[in-house]
Amino acid sequence: MDFNIAVLGGDGIGPEVTAEGVKAMQAVGRAFGHNFTLEYGDVGGISIDRHGTPLTDGVRELATSADAVLFGAVGGPKWDDPSAPTRPEDGLLALRAHLNVFANIRPVKVYPELTDSSVLKPHVLEGVDMVVVRELTGGLYYAQPKGRTQTPQGIVGVDTMRYSESEIERVLRVGFELARGRRGKLTSVDKANVLETSRLWRATATRLADEYPDVELEHALVDACAMQIVLRPASYDVIVAENTFGDILTDEAAILAASMGLLPSEAGARTPGFYEPIHGTAPDIAGQGIANPCGSILSAAMMLRYSLGLTEEAAAVDRAVQTVLEQGYRTADIATAGDAATGTTQMGDLVANAIG
Repeated sequence: MDFNIAVLGGDGIGPEVTAEGVKAMQAVGRAFGHNFTLEYGDVGGISIDRHGTPLTDGVRELATSADAVLFGAVGGPKWDDPSAPTRPEDGLLALRAHLNVFANIRPVKVYPELTDSSVLKPHVLEGVDMVVVRELTGGLYYAQPKGRTQTPQGIVGVDTMRYSESEIERVLRVGFELARGRRGKLTSVDKANVLETSRLWRATATRLADEYPDVELEHALVDACAMQIVLRPASYDVIVAENTFGDILTDEAAILAASMGLLPSEAGARTPGFYEPIHGTAPDIAGQGIANPCGSILSAAMMLRYSLGLTEEAAAVDRAVQTVLEQGYRTADIATAGDAATGTTQMGDLVANAIG
């Protein structure tokens, strides 16, 4: 089968890890007889430098016409000037909105081989298998008004938290459906004791629960959820949260897996789906060849499964990552004392060979 994939590496370690995700796809192509046509584009800081904007019309069209998008990361100190008219992250936000990928699914898996690499005690990690559904195209990151204005009292910064009932309902349904196919428990996260949008969120979740009698719904305030993720993570099955809360909670949940470099994500689950590791650009290690590519490789596996319908091939990628970790290979972020760190390219080669 033939597939068209848009590859948007972005900034920092984004291109480095995305190259290994591509390598895994190419290994799948050789092993299973598929052809992946790869089209590359600039986004984020590199796009600002080359084109004067974080997202060009050409890249919008490239992403729209692809079967799926494999994304790296955007941003970095070079573009952190708060007075800049545009930032790399604007390109990512615009692309998500353009593709209408409103539900970001972030699985959190603990590999038994890596429990010693986590800062948490091994018994806390027993049985951890959760999915976080993050609303991706609304809330503080998108709503207007937004900006800074000069007032007699000084500069005032404004961000707006806004959600419609329909925006909340559609992402909650993703959470309910996922929970229905897993262990049957959904945790809806909000801040209903303070925020009006969260009160609407909670009311909508409660209303929808009547349609899913086979799913146990619990409500959790975001601060309580953040604490329980590190105290009792195995108690969670599926978590659903608005944009900002989901962003923070999944970064926190990365410590369960031992590193953000291991966690993939998908948004869209259709054509074109949007696939990216949850980590950022890590400018402190960019260009050194030591970044963990597993998040990108596993994002490619999610792409194969959800957007391209290649479930057997996706399972082969998942098994390959598992095999390489079982063999003791560790990138610097998950290496423990005495481990020899494996580089980005070598890790990608090992996984590709295991697929073959």
